[in-house]
Parts: sequence; structure tokens; C-alpha cells
Amino acid sequence: MCELLAMSANVPTDIVFSFTGLAERGGVTGPHVDGWGITFYEGKGSRTFKDAHPSSQSLIARLIKSYPIKSEVVISHIRQANRGEVALENTHPFSRELWGRYWTYAHNGQLSDYLPHFPVSRFRPVGDTDSELAFCWLLEQLVKRFGDTPPEDMQSVFRYAAALAEQIRTLGVFNMILTDGEHLLCFCSNNLCHITRRAPFGKAKLIDTDVVIDFDKETTPKDVVTVIATRPLTDNEAWQLMTPGQWKLFARGELLCEGQPG
Repeated sequence: MCELLAMSANVPTDIVFSFTGLAERGGVTGPHVDGWGITFYEGKGSRTFKDAHPSSQSLIARLIKSYPIKSEVVISHIRQANRGEVALENTHPFSRELWGRYWTYAHNGQLSDYLPHFPVSRFRPVGDTDSELAFCWLLEQLVKRFGDTPPEDMQSVFRYAAALAEQIRTLGVFNMILTDGEHLLCFCSNNLCHITRRAPFGKAKLIDTDVVIDFDKETTPKDVVTVIATRPLTDNEAWQLMTPGQWKLFARGELLCEGQPG
């Protein structure tokens, strides 16, 4: 399958350290060689980098690992293709405009017999993956429930998005990351974990490559940074493993709300 990476922070923060570990799983320590992508938010704007080549070999990925782009919300994905050919249009993350904001999404897993369940009209997929079609359907359901103007209570929107993800999970494996550039929703189908780093900061060591960072030298005492990943990226920190059907909503690094199936 694929692997996910996301970050929510209360100050603009770079994700070079975490992405360096993830990129190794795209062909060196993992089989996810069918493309990769990453989206950084800057206010209401965003910038996305994608490549259909393995992240461990990609010159674009090398740029991301060496250029510390500062952001408060980031979503990244490395792909092992199961639905759809290996092509740029099928690489995650996927983005669409909704309520005057860019929404970005990435999925890890595989769905079966899904086409009849995802009729779409307003939001249409460009590629031919189950992931992108599910994203388009999810956004259409948000519009049907909340209308064409942005709701005041965005937590209720993401609670409903989590309920939709639970529906999609009945069709297969559906680990999902979804953001509007401010809120970050993670939904676990079978594999997802997270860690929140805050003062006092310490050192962290990547599992997939020999890189160590001392966060105390890279942060201020007020920084709060939450990182979500398919599997832990470091071997000397206490990552929190999520359970099937569990979801969590973060903003500015802090947990806003969470839920379980049922």
C-alpha cells in the first residue's frame, strides 16, 4: 500500500527531518516506489510538489529534504500503486477548492467494488484511482450537508467528514488525512500514529536513515508540533498508535477533538 505523513504546528515549521525518513521508504527501506507528493500551506495558499518516480531517487524530493519550507500544515504521501497506473495525475496529495479554501487529501489503502458508491458531479477525478474518487465524493457530501457557504462551526464539518470516512472504510482499507489548510483530520483504518512535540524538546533519531536532530536547538519553548504518520518515523520517541475507526482533529499542533466508531 502507501504511507502517509502530515504535520500541524502553531508556528511555521519545516518538515525536512520527517520527510527525510519518509522518503527512504520510497525504494530503500520500503516498497513505495510509484510516486510521491507533498503539499505545504502558507496562509490560504499552498504549494504542491509531485513526482511519479520513487521518492528515494527523486531530485525534487532531494530539494524538499534540503530546502526548509516553513508551514503550519503539511500533507505528504508515498505511493505503492494498486488502483490506477503509475502517473503524475494519480500521485497524492489531491487538492480541490471548497468554500474559498484549498482542501488537500491523501489516502493509504485499497477499496473494492467502490464505483457504485461514489456518484459525483461537481467534483470530478482527474486520474483513475479509488483514492481521488473517494475524495471527490466526500467533498460533495460536505456540500450537500452544509451548503455552498462556509459553515461557522468547522469542527462539525470535520466530524461529518470522519463519519463519511467510516462509511468508506466498509469498502476496504481507508487511512486518510484531510485538511482545509487550518484544521487537520486524520482517520485510521488500520495503521496510523502521531506524536506531539512541545517543550522540553529533546533529540530524535530516524528509523530509516542515520539522521539525528536536537529539536531543542531548532525550536522555541512555545512551539507545538504534531506529526502524523503511517508508521513511527523515529525509534526513541513515544508515538501514539491509533485504533481502527479512530479519528483525531488537530489545529495549530493541538488536538481539538477526537472520536471512535459508533
